[in-house]
Amino acid sequence: MTPRHQRGLGRRKLLFALGGAVVAAPAVAAVAPHALAGTTAAGALPLTVVNNTGAFDNANVHLYVVGNLDGRQVRATPDGTLAPIALSDNGADGYTDYAISLAGNGETTLTLPYMSGRIYVSLGAKLKLKAVADGNGNPALQYPAGWVTSDPNYPVLHDCAEFTHNAAGMFCNTTMVDMFSVPLSIRLTGARDQTTGTLRASGRAGAFAAVREVPEFAPLVVDDTRVIAPGHGLDAGLFAKDYFAPYIDEVWSTYTGRDLTVTTNAGAFTGRVRGEQLVFTGPAQVSFARPSTRDVLFCDGSLAAPNDGTTGPVAAVLGAGFNRSTLLSQAAQPTTDAGTFYRTALTNHYAKAMHAATADGKAYGFAFDDVADHASYIQDTAPTGIRLTLTPF
Repeated sequence: MTPRHQRGLGRRKLLFALGGAVVAAPAVAAVAPHALAGTTAAGALPLTVVNNTGAFDNANVHLYVVGNLDGRQVRATPDGTLAPIALSDNGADGYTDYAISLAGNGETTLTLPYMSGRIYVSLGAKLKLKAVADGNGNPALQYPAGWVTSDPNYPVLHDCAEFTHNAAGMFCNTTMVDMFSVPLSIRLTGARDQTTGTLRASGRAGAFAAVREVPEFAPLVVDDTRVIAPGHGLDAGLFAKDYFAPYIDEVWSTYTGRDLTVTTNAGAFTGRVRGEQLVFTGPAQVSFARPSTRDVLFCDGSLAAPNDGTTGPVAAVLGAGFNRSTLLSQAAQPTTDAGTFYRTALTNHYAKAMHAATADGKAYGFAFDDVADHASYIQDTAPTGIRLTLTPF
């Protein structure tokens, strides 16, 4: 299978479709909806939701399907049609009620139309999602930000899966890039029968415990509600802004005197540090400034990955190498053997814990975790159904 950082659609595509929802504040979609009320949505893919939490009955599980279609902000209704986000949807409390209820008991069957977005679940209480005016005065949806203490959804137990469903197929993942709270698994049927996101027995408790055991990461654990990703923790003052600095400095020092090779679909890029830039030659010349800890955790800033086929793929590989702490041990990247990841004391222990918790070892612990196919991502070009299961706590 071709690594997803070398393919056209990845989690970064999904986030772009969502309006860039990985910021340390409630995310607001950047585009306004057109009138969609009453529109029969294309796609009609059966979506089955299964509550196996063992801690919450169906009446206390609330579902939300929100996102975009053709640049328009939309939500899926219980009958599988699409509706626009509208300011008039805010109720007396100032928030929308887009919750889809589960069946009284057993499985719940819905229909998922063509759209790109997120399936949110909240347990014990509904999410407070506000329709707001964007910078152009158009209505847009404010997504929950469980890593921001002032967010109205901070006390609510919630999580999400991401997807893009269109004429090309279904592309979906479970994600811990922003935070981890509710164990979710996805089963996608069609040309193949695939499942991802399933946790090991007691995997949730194990992930919480593993993060707590590392002093620098322990503040990221919020009671038994969620674990905040370290990038968001950094922005909130819970994580050291210079955590990765010693490793970054050592990478820069090491590759001043030797070559670092990064291979992508475009070919092999050979890099060395020249001055303060890591400069690669090969199919194209691309260069990177010394990243900060925040750049590493968010795979952004100096490690941002444009969709250009050259700089973007190399940036993704570097971002993965920093988070997995493999850049010093392997001068040929990307490394594919998960047994070589997170072996140093200074590493992304949050991502390490997320991978250790999953049954197949795959997780989205950081934005470039799809490098070398280690992310909890599946796709099918001829899907016949998708099954979202809330697995045992």
